[in-house]
Amino acid sequence: MRGNHSLVAVFVAALLVTSAGVATAGVAADSPSNVSITDSVTVTVTSVTDGDTVDVEYQNGSTDTVRLLGVDTPEVNGENTPSEYEGVPDTQAGSECLASAGDDASQYTTSALAGETVTLKFDSEADRRGDYGRLLAYVYADGENVNRDLVETGNARVYDSAFSKSETFYDAEADAQDAGDGLWTCQSPDDGGDGETDAVSIDWVYAEADALNDERVKLTNDGDSAVDMSGFVLSDAADHEYAFPDGFTLDPGASVWVHSGSGTDDADDRYAAFGSEVWNDDGDTATLTDADGDTVDERSY
Repeated sequence: MRGNHSLVAVFVAALLVTSAGVATAGVAADSPSNVSITDSVTVTVTSVTDGDTVDVEYQNGSTDTVRLLGVDTPEVNGENTPSEYEGVPDTQAGSECLASAGDDASQYTTSALAGETVTLKFDSEADRRGDYGRLLAYVYADGENVNRDLVETGNARVYDSAFSKSETFYDAEADAQDAGDGLWTCQSPDDGGDGETDAVSIDWVYAEADALNDERVKLTNDGDSAVDMSGFVLSDAADHEYAFPDGFTLDPGASVWVHSGSGTDDADDRYAAFGSEVWNDDGDTATLTDADGDTVDERSY
């Protein structure tokens, strides 16, 4: 009997050693980035503040504000600092270009997340909450990391902070910079050239207005020479049109607002006298064509 007990003890000890080896191998198989993701939660995105901030509702009905971890999109509700974005000139043109890029980023995030049920994942290498008490998280929609998607598409820069996925995010940022995607077109905002008509861009469509003349579209000459806009036409998807008069010139770096109401035209403000609001709050497309009917710029929102 003593011999049988000894054999059982040896067998159990061997089994424990084997199990420990399997467990160790399982841990080693996890990548560092996966190990750093500590937990997750399912929420519904109730609203989008801008490209990197959303409001969410938990399954129990409570709410929170989420700042997408590791990314920074240009501001839409405040001034941008071009020096925060590598290679973007600290000029009026650089600032205005970033403002336009911020609008694009907000539209991207709205399209991807608004009203969607998503998964928030938290990174053990990052703070759980940031400035203003906002939750810091990766947001996954249909299995895709939206934080990374923003960087890949040039809608965001990598935010200089501690998080486990920073290396892959910086790689994605470098690719977007090389391709000149999204906000990285702002690294050379004056590439419109020698007065070429395509130097004029549609910077902003302000549709949600309280008064008719508050509904307006901003056009900017991003080039380094004046552009003769005689015969240029600004239109919406329903073919409401405003034609610039002969002799209207937009100086380099200058902007002009086209209002939907009536008023006295000058170099900074033009009045289309549509008689009613024409830019749809729920989305529309602004198109600018030159005197030959060629498209100069187009912007959807």
